[in-house]
Amino acid sequence: MEFYFPAQLGEQLAFGAAAFTAFAGFVMMFAPGLTFRFFRLQTREGRPSAYGEARSTIGGFYLGFGLAAILLAQPMVYFAFGASFALAAFARVLSIMSDRGSVPFNFLLLIVQVVLAVLPLLYVFGWV
Repeated sequence: MEFYFPAQLGEQLAFGAAAFTAFAGFVMMFAPGLTFRFFRLQTREGRPSAYGEARSTIGGFYLGFGLAAILLAQPMVYFAFGASFALAAFARVLSIMSDRGSVPFNFLLLIVQVVLAVLPLLYVFGWV
């Protein structure tokens, strides 16, 4: 079995988005304290379960979804990947509008989520 790397530019962009997500998930899974500092979150004293939440829900999901997209390399998996990030970006827009979240950090994360949504969707719909 050999490592598959796509030959087409569109699929390379989708692959890159999945690889970035898997890498981010790996960091989030194995460095939850760093993750909380980056996202400007904090745990409560005596509540170590917050680290488990960061490791599993954030890190595990990102790592698993990114690796699945890389290993399967199928258009419908890339579609699910892009659609998931598109809905995450929509939820961030809702937060910016509803939760007084108009801070530069939220806009930066919105840009990241939009890019991670657009790259695989461009490939799936044949626009790149």
